[in-house]
Amino acid sequence: MMKKLVMVGSLVAVVSAVIMMIAISPAAAGPKKTIAVSQFENKSGWSGQWKMGWGMQEMMATSLINTGKFTVLERQDLSAIMAEQDLGASGRTGKGSAAAIGKLGKSQILISGAVTEFEEKKGGEGAGFGFKGFRIGGSHEQAHVAINVRIYDTTSGEVLDSIRVTGTADAGGLKLGYSNSDFGGDLGGFRKTPLGEATQEAIDEAVQKIASRLKSVPWQGKLIKATPSKVYINSGSKGGMDDGMEFDVYRPGEELVDPDTGMTLGAETEKIGRVKVTSVKEKYSIAKIVSGSDMQRGDLLQSD
Repeated sequence: MMKKLVMVGSLVAVVSAVIMMIAISPAAAGPKKTIAVSQFENKSGWSGQWKMGWGMQEMMATSLINTGKFTVLERQDLSAIMAEQDLGASGRTGKGSAAAIGKLGKSQILISGAVTEFEEKKGGEGAGFGFKGFRIGGSHEQAHVAINVRIYDTTSGEVLDSIRVTGTADAGGLKLGYSNSDFGGDLGGFRKTPLGEATQEAIDEAVQKIASRLKSVPWQGKLIKATPSKVYINSGSKGGMDDGMEFDVYRPGEELVDPDTGMTLGAETEKIGRVKVTSVKEKYSIAKIVSGSDMQRGDLLQSD
């Protein structure tokens, strides 16, 4: 009798553990949305040797990459949504395993930012002493940064969301610094300052809000090749694709262009079928056709 009770108790414990594992296991992450980050605008009135626009862009891109949820494209000079739209229509979007010179991938999402507040207050400088430009002393620094971030759908030009984030940092105590330094072009050196810490705090908060907002935005991809029984998708393991994922396939219709602004407003699409991924390569995937027919290169894919 005792042995039966022990066995039953063990079985209950195992079942409970399995249920707990299922409950806490994260759902499939799904394919990664492709994001580009433009250079940030400086609306704070701050000026210095450090290139704020480039530095903020780099910090934002790095934080987005570190989430593991996005494919982040290099866009060192991309600063407006029209540039991203023109990129898709100009023929500069490339194909193949490696982008040729002048060939860039098109992003689904564009992030732009403007720094509105960039302040650092110092106190207690008299507590230290200096020698030939170098200062050793007990300074106290307070830093504050505010950033406005916009999330764009690059296909339609629609602003999906506008976010304001802030960061603060406080530092004090014995410190060695060079009084004439303005970070130069050293992003690593900037990150170690109170102003750099405040900036990183604001960037991290923005990335959290971006990730949360984009959960409701379906992933989009394209067919690069189609046969009567299977299709090839322009995203692979690097883009978060996995066996068993299913997508609806749409045929793009006529592009709708605003007659006043010339801006693309999107295009009508027709659902023509559904596919299921059966094989995933590094940069592309193969899927079988679950329903529908006559699929073609350039047809659109969309997650549920």
